[in-house]
Amino acid sequence: MAQATSSGADLDLRGIRKEFPGFTAIEELDLHIPAGQFFALLGPSGCGKTTTLRIVAGLDSPTVGTVSLGGKDITATKPHERAVNTVFQSYALFPHMTVLDNVAFGLRQRKIADPLKLAQDALNLVELGHLAQRRPQQLSGGQQQRVALARALVNRPSLLLLDEPLGALDLKLRRQMQIELKAIQIEVGLTFLHVTHDQEEAMDMADTVAVMNKGRIEQMGAPEALYDRPKTAFVSKFLGQSNLFVGAVVEENSNSVSIDVNGHKLTVPKARAEKHSGKIAIGVRPEKANFHEDGAPTASSDLNVIGPGEIIDIRFTGVSNQYLIEIPNLGQVTVFAQNIGKSPVTELGAKVWVSWKVDHAFGLADLPTSSEK
Repeated sequence: MAQATSSGADLDLRGIRKEFPGFTAIEELDLHIPAGQFFALLGPSGCGKTTTLRIVAGLDSPTVGTVSLGGKDITATKPHERAVNTVFQSYALFPHMTVLDNVAFGLRQRKIADPLKLAQDALNLVELGHLAQRRPQQLSGGQQQRVALARALVNRPSLLLLDEPLGALDLKLRRQMQIELKAIQIEVGLTFLHVTHDQEEAMDMADTVAVMNKGRIEQMGAPEALYDRPKTAFVSKFLGQSNLFVGAVVEENSNSVSIDVNGHKLTVPKARAEKHSGKIAIGVRPEKANFHEDGAPTASSDLNVIGPGEIIDIRFTGVSNQYLIEIPNLGQVTVFAQNIGKSPVTELGAKVWVSWKVDHAFGLADLPTSSEK
C-alpha cells in the first residue's frame, strides 16, 4: 500500500441535543474520539446514530451543543469547509465517468493541482490502481465500495465518516472488506467514525465501540470489554445474546453477591456487578454455559448450577449448536456448544442441568424488560 498522506484529528461532541418536530433524536451526547482511532457508533434503527453522523458532517445542526475537530469549533462551519468526508452505503458513483475520473471529480471541482495523479495514488492505496480506466458498472460491489473510499480519502480529510458502508455487500465480501477497511485506516492514520447496526462489524473493526439507545450512549469501551461486561440489559442483548436472571440479593460479602431466583441461588463476583443490593439481574453468555445430561454438578462458590430442564430446540449454525432449554420456574436458557464433531446431546426432550463459572457471570445496573429477558 501507499504511504499515509494525512493524519487524523480528535473529534469532540459536547452537550449535543437534537430535536425534530414531535421527537428528540439525541437526548444528551458527550463524546471524545482520539485522533487516529477507529470508532464505531452502534445501535438499532432510530437510536440517533445517523443523526450524530449528520451533525458531525454538517448536514444537520445540533439544537444545543458543540462539535470540535482538532480542537477547532466547527459547529457552524459549512459541510464543504470541514476536514470531513463521508462514505455512504450507496456509493453514488458517476456511471458515465471512469473510476479515475470519479475519484478526481471533487479535486477538479476545488481546482486542486494535479488531480489525476492524486486520484491514481488514492486508487493505489485501495489496491484498484489497475482498474482506473474502467467504469463503475464494470466493477464488483466490493470494488465500487473501494472506489467510494478512495474518493473520500483523496481529499485528505482529518475525519472519515462511514455510514453503513458495507450494508449492500454479501456476507463473504463484507467480511473481506472489514479486514481491508481496518488495514487502510491503520495505513493512512485517519480518524474513522463508523456508524452501523451490525454488531459483528463494529466489534471486528473498531478500537472503541459506543452502544447507542434512544438518543443516549448506554455504554462505551473496547469491544471485548463491552461483550464481557455489559452494564445494562440493552447492551447485554444487543451485543450478542445473554441469559438474564432476576432476583433479590440474599447474600453479600467482600468477594461476591448472590441472588435467589425461585429457589436457585446464583452468584456473581462483586467486581463484575453494577449493583449489590435489592433486586438485581445476573447474566451469562450462552457460550460460557454448559449442560449436563448425567446429573447435576455440585454448586459451589465457583459454580452456578440450575435445572433440571428440558431441551426444547436445537439449531445447527456451523461453528456451534444452539440449545434452548426450558427450566421450570426459571424460563428458557440458551447454551452454545462448539461444533467439535460430536454434539453433547443430539435429541430433543433430553433432561439436563445447566452450569457456568461464577467468574463468567455479570451483574447489570438495571432490570431487563419483558422483551429483554
